[in-house]
Amino acid sequence: MAGMSITRAALEQLDREDPLAPFRDRFSLPDGVIYLDGNSLGALPRATPARVAAAVSREWGEGLIRSWNDAGWMDLPARVGGKIGRLIGAPPDSVMVADSTSVNLFKALAAGLALRPQRRVILSERRNFPTDLYIAEGLATLLGQGHTLRLVEAEEIAGALDDSVAVVMLTHVNYHTGAMHDMTAVTAAAHRAGAVMLWDLAHSAGAVPVDLAAADADLAVGCGYKFLNGGPGAPAFLYAAPRLHAAVRFPLTGWLGHAAPFAFEPSYRPAAGIAGAAVGTPPVLSLTALEIGVDIALEAPMAAVREKSLRQTTIFAELVAQECAGHGLNLVTPTDPTRRGSQISLAHTEAWPIMRALIARGVIGDFRAPDILRFGITPLYVTHTELWDAVQTLREVLATKAYTAPEYQAKLKVT
Repeated sequence: MAGMSITRAALEQLDREDPLAPFRDRFSLPDGVIYLDGNSLGALPRATPARVAAAVSREWGEGLIRSWNDAGWMDLPARVGGKIGRLIGAPPDSVMVADSTSVNLFKALAAGLALRPQRRVILSERRNFPTDLYIAEGLATLLGQGHTLRLVEAEEIAGALDDSVAVVMLTHVNYHTGAMHDMTAVTAAAHRAGAVMLWDLAHSAGAVPVDLAAADADLAVGCGYKFLNGGPGAPAFLYAAPRLHAAVRFPLTGWLGHAAPFAFEPSYRPAAGIAGAAVGTPPVLSLTALEIGVDIALEAPMAAVREKSLRQTTIFAELVAQECAGHGLNLVTPTDPTRRGSQISLAHTEAWPIMRALIARGVIGDFRAPDILRFGITPLYVTHTELWDAVQTLREVLATKAYTAPEYQAKLKVT
């Protein structure tokens, strides 16, 4: 819609023509709320409560410990991992669901460093998600072998590669700006330099096309509670390329990563392939919820999801320019669609109270320090007309300076 005024009527027409529109009814969304924070916590699928309740009352309550076999509980990490693998272009038997993204990053990064024992540099971008950087710092300290974390700007990654770099660790879609790396090009550059490539797919899986096999990625991690709609604290996933399975060794050698967990041998023997990434007992109820969200994502053609995502993020950015000009907002998300994930980030000096005022009016996005208003677009349940209504609310908050009210100033524990 570039170059022309956007109207609500035009957006209503887009909603009528939207092939993904039926998916909205698969989610439980509160009346009076425009939810633009699915890149932080996905909405609740309608099928999840009944499925989890059945796991609690029937499988746990009646089946008791028998359900590890009878209900297939022990198969959940590999089964759900295989489904996520289909969303991210991973070959069969290369994705395992386990632990949190941070723990999986620790495992994957340690495994990557061990593959390059003569190198000592972990290369990442300065605005990578902080937990990724913290994990890298902590692992380097723990290893005590002189590893260092080298941070550069996103556009400087290729130029920072040399024969000291052991692992390139990047988030595919940046949490702060929504900028997306060219996975294939960056991976190829890392490999030319002899480095291992590790991708964090937290803001990619289920939102943008990902093909780990085609990109020849080595390792990847990602979470289950954003665009996969697995629920708060849903378990994460870990990927290792099949060509690495014979060589890769994960540092947390728990009993479920053993080649024969129920043999109860006194010494560790790693399970073959990605099964060695498992550590402890699977979180059955969380995995049960996650599987519902992943199944919905698999039903939606990724090409249609991406097309709608790009259309909606473009519309949102253009609406902000059209309706909110002169109010100090600056778009920080790339306008080039090939470099953009499924979010729009706007900078404003009063970003925190503005977001609090929006949430009080039923428009839920989130704030990222120091000055970012972040709006996630989940095409499966966000409508085009909601974008219009959200921007009108933003315009009202800015024009009336409603955000200056005292109740919007205090910081909360979770921002």
